[in-house]
Amino acid sequence: MTRDYSQLWPSKGSDDLQKRKRSQLEILGWKPFFSQQLTLDDLAAASPVRVTEVHRTGLHVLGEGIDAIVPPGLDATVGDWLLYDANQPTHSRLLERTSLFERRAAGTGRKRQLIAANVDTVFIVSSCNRDFNVARLERYVAMAFEAEVTPVILLTKADLCDDPAPYVDAARAISNRVTVEALNALSDEPNDRLAPWCKPGQTVAFLGSSGVGKSTLVNTLLNESVADTAAIRDDDSKGRHTTSRRQLHFSPDGCAVLDTPGMRELQLTDVEAGIADVFSDLADLASQCRFRDCQHDSEPGCAVQAALARGDIEPSRYARWHKLAAEERFNSASLTERKAGDKSLRKVIRSIQKKNKK
Repeated sequence: MTRDYSQLWPSKGSDDLQKRKRSQLEILGWKPFFSQQLTLDDLAAASPVRVTEVHRTGLHVLGEGIDAIVPPGLDATVGDWLLYDANQPTHSRLLERTSLFERRAAGTGRKRQLIAANVDTVFIVSSCNRDFNVARLERYVAMAFEAEVTPVILLTKADLCDDPAPYVDAARAISNRVTVEALNALSDEPNDRLAPWCKPGQTVAFLGSSGVGKSTLVNTLLNESVADTAAIRDDDSKGRHTTSRRQLHFSPDGCAVLDTPGMRELQLTDVEAGIADVFSDLADLASQCRFRDCQHDSEPGCAVQAALARGDIEPSRYARWHKLAAEERFNSASLTERKAGDKSLRKVIRSIQKKNKK
């Protein structure tokens, strides 16, 4: 959907004093963190712009009197700030980010996919139905912790559930650092319940699988239908992809709202610290193991296995942590490390084959 962004900027005769006090850049989310990266010479030669959409044809950017497309070439994503060079757009400079969400792209490669940048709060959305999945929520929370972004879990369709309490309890058990809100996305609840995070100058993002109500929440916050919505399938509670691309919208009071396509698969990469934050109890135990490189499987002196044997750790929670930690190590390995590991493995295999022949 193409939107007329001119409505974001206050007109000369506007009576909205608060909006008039904020510049166009402030409405887009400009902060001192970004201005500190620029010199007077930078500002004389180029202008700050924010990436609001990523297309095959390039990056859609907005700034002070600027609404343009930057051709492909820059390694930028939605939410990024650029120092825009109008004469040579592909030479525009990417400014340092306050935060970055990324994942390993689908498939067998190790390529990373940028999701969003410069986000202050991420709303991790799930439904009070068969879509609810603790392991998936833990992945999103780990990614948020790694990016040093405030995570808030939103449980939608609570009004369609006989008792949302078990879903709320399971979500709260993930981390005591995460706020959990159960709400009806079709009501006026989101405006009031999410207000503490949706203040002027803030950037919020909605992440979650398809059909959980992300686009509905975006429309509610913006008080207009800027994102398409569709009903979920009755047989498995799974949703249809209605959002086809990541797009940054702006509320009348100056909050940037990012809607994203549903992500049923979230392969993490470079989130070791985030996983440790989500599973802080297990990370503390792991530090007590006899061997520093303990894999917490069958090694002697493993503090994690000892806690499992005593019943101090829930086996399913341990299994999720162990799987995430192994996935993180695999996905974060550089190409050089992977090649070296494969080469060493081939040497071992050849050595065993030679011994067997003898």
